[in-house]
Amino acid sequence: MAFVKVQKSKAYYKRFQVKYRRRREGKTDYRQRKRLCCQAKNKYQSPKYRLVVRFTNRQVICQIAYSLIDGDRILCAASSNELPRYGLKVGLKNYAASYCTGLLCARRLLQKVGLDDVYEGNDEVDGNVVSTTVGKTTYYVDQVDEDRRPFRALLDVGCRTTSTGCRIFGALKGAADGGLDVPHSEKRFPGYDRDSKEYDADQHRERIFGGHVGEYMQYLEEEDNTKYQQQFAGYIAEDVEADGLEEMYEGVHEKIREDPSPSERGDFVPDRSYKRRAKKTLEQYRADVKAKKDAKIAELEADDDE
Repeated sequence: MAFVKVQKSKAYYKRFQVKYRRRREGKTDYRQRKRLCCQAKNKYQSPKYRLVVRFTNRQVICQIAYSLIDGDRILCAASSNELPRYGLKVGLKNYAASYCTGLLCARRLLQKVGLDDVYEGNDEVDGNVVSTTVGKTTYYVDQVDEDRRPFRALLDVGCRTTSTGCRIFGALKGAADGGLDVPHSEKRFPGYDRDSKEYDADQHRERIFGGHVGEYMQYLEEEDNTKYQQQFAGYIAEDVEADGLEEMYEGVHEKIREDPSPSERGDFVPDRSYKRRAKKTLEQYRADVKAKKDAKIAELEADDDE
């Protein structure tokens, strides 16, 4: 028998430390968070703001957050569930919707802090990275005002993989075009070739306006109409065609810039049709268990008789 050295001995388990709960659940990367939130000690009450981008099963959420000792504070938030107000009722989780959500969050924040007139962002969406150098500092906006610097926010991706063309960078590009100063480069945008180190801005622009969705719609409609009817049922119900996607997204961008303020919730009426069941008492729970046991015993006895 070969000699095997015991790596995890009793001493190892005595000094083993359990990771934080949110790290075990895969929700928070504390190594990343420490570097995003760590403030300069010579700047009193100057927090680092984060552009937090998260994806759920149905929507995109963008938030501007900063950290305090007792927890985070949300300065501004936007969700793709708000996009139907601006004319986008389908495809609320793709790359184009992520761009619209980032744009909405940026314009809403700048309106809140009074910078929306100073930093209007990039009206002509071309996919290029815009930056301006003042002194030794690089700002990712068209031009820097002499009196008020742009609002800087650092991208917070959480625990998601930052692969090239990821939808997170769609929200980043929307926030940057909306006037926020978010440090970035073109290396993770769609259209960047890592081998040749070249960037195709037109390919990125096509993705922003839903060109990839339109191509797939046309392909399915020609090859498999049944699957097209199933997968794009929402688009068909809203009379959205592949040729009209770019025009639709252009209209959404214009409406977001006109009024990025959050909607009034005074007309919100919750759905109270669903009623939760009352919790069982201990006697009822024991009675149900006994009934199940009696039924199972009777079933086994019937099998034995047969």
